[in-house]
Amino acid sequence: MFRKIVFTIMAFSLLSAMAPAEIADSGPNGFTIKITASINAPPADVYKRLILNIGDWWSPLHTFSGDAHNLSIEEKPMGCFCEKLTNGGAVRHMEVLFYEPGKKLRMSGALGPLQAMAAGGTLTFTFTPEQTGTKLELVYAMVGYQPQGMASWAVPYNAVYTEQITRLKNYVETGNPAGSNKDEKKP
Repeated sequence: MFRKIVFTIMAFSLLSAMAPAEIADSGPNGFTIKITASINAPPADVYKRLILNIGDWWSPLHTFSGDAHNLSIEEKPMGCFCEKLTNGGAVRHMEVLFYEPGKKLRMSGALGPLQAMAAGGTLTFTFTPEQTGTKLELVYAMVGYQPQGMASWAVPYNAVYTEQITRLKNYVETGNPAGSNKDEKKP
C-alpha cells in the first residue's frame, strides 16, 4: 500500500513538473482545465506533430480501440478527430472548429465517457513562441448535465490531459512519448 501511495505521488509530481495543470473552475454544470507546457521546438513543429503524428504520442490507454495509431485529426473546417475501430466501426471524438497552423487548434466535442452524457466541450491548443521553443496551452471547457453534477469529472480529465501533453512534449523533444529515460519503445 505504501509503495502504491509513493508511486502515485512521484508520478503526479513528475507529470506536474512536465506540464503544469490546473482546474480553472468546476461546478455542477461543467468545468475548465488549463495545462501549460514549454516544449523545446518551434510552434510550427509542435503543431504539426500534434496533428499529423497523434498516433505516435497519444496514450493507447485513452482510446476505444487500444491503438493510438487508429487516431487522426483532419486539418480542415469540420475536420474529424476520429478513431477507427475493428470491424469497420469508428468514433468521432471531436470536430475541428478553428485552426491556424503553428498558432491555434480548436475542436468541439466530448471525449471518452463524457461522450455518452449530455455533455459538450471546447478544446483549444494555443502555440506561442518563446525563447526556448513553444509555450503550449491547452484549455478544455466542458458543460453538461449529470445527476451527480459535472464537477467530479474535472480531476480525472485534468489528469488525462496532463498525461497527453506530457507525452506530446516528450515525443517532440526526444522522439519517445515516455521520455528519453523510459523503457517504452518509440512507436
